[in-house]
Amino acid sequence: MNNLKLPELSDIREAHKRIKPYIHKTPVLTSSQLNKIFGANLFFKCENFQKVGAFKYRGATNAILSLSDEEVSRGVLTHSSGNHAAALSLAAGMRGAKAYIVMPENSPDVKKKAVAGYGAEITLCEPTLKAREETSSKIIAEKGATFVHSYDNFYVICGQGTSGLELITDYPDLEVVIAPIGGGGLMSGTVTAVKGIKPEIKVYGAEPLGADDAYRSFNSGEYIPYHTPNTIADGLLVTLSMRTFEIIKRKVDDIFTASEESIIECMRLIWERMKIIIEPSSAVTLAIIRENPELCRGKNVGIILSGGNVDFAKLPFRQAT
Repeated sequence: MNNLKLPELSDIREAHKRIKPYIHKTPVLTSSQLNKIFGANLFFKCENFQKVGAFKYRGATNAILSLSDEEVSRGVLTHSSGNHAAALSLAAGMRGAKAYIVMPENSPDVKKKAVAGYGAEITLCEPTLKAREETSSKIIAEKGATFVHSYDNFYVICGQGTSGLELITDYPDLEVVIAPIGGGGLMSGTVTAVKGIKPEIKVYGAEPLGADDAYRSFNSGEYIPYHTPNTIADGLLVTLSMRTFEIIKRKVDDIFTASEESIIECMRLIWERMKIIIEPSSAVTLAIIRENPELCRGKNVGIILSGGNVDFAKLPFRQAT
């Protein structure tokens, strides 16, 4: 870990100053109905209203703005089928950088069209991590592009942390903050920001039961990189990196998992009661409260809704009981 740079509060403040002109300061919404149902005062940080519909734009923007002019001239690359691909493509355009995106050939057409719409050059590959990495390496060798990982990147983590920075700055009386965990970039930035300002605050991670590598790593104290995820929360199918695990192990208070039933039910509750669109990955945060009713009872709780990109042809509500 000695060679991996870990963020501090000052780094996240600097990132916020850098990206502020380019991002949305997303609203914090409340719902008296949900407060009553869950017995807590819930404050939802709505990253579903961020550009490209997800918090990912914060990290991608900070990474792009941190590149040298020479690096920008050679372009940037990532492999992703989701929100990071769109976020990096849009952010690259701000500096006139070419974005090369490697996407699995089975990526939904709607995502391919979105990434292409932001001006990226897409290369399709077999739907395996090995194929994604090999294809990326080939393009980097040919183009000299800079690889920007979706979460295992210092500047990306600092950018993601600006959501939590805004939340705790505007709502200093929060006692708990909950964020979802996939690769751990959002959680790493969030916990660094909020505990940097308010050390006594409790920070909890939320993870699907069917993709619980962070939960298992956290509780064993050892990095568990491999798992076979199975969850509707498609944004949380990736595993922690050594960098994000180290931050989470040091700073997060606990990680809780939620069943698919709870994730779907909480997604539907937020749609129905708050009249906003969130994706399943966002609903995991509320789902852990549903399954652990005493966890936040009577407390002021900040919840980061990570995104709102949903395939409307595959809505899960009919599966809820």
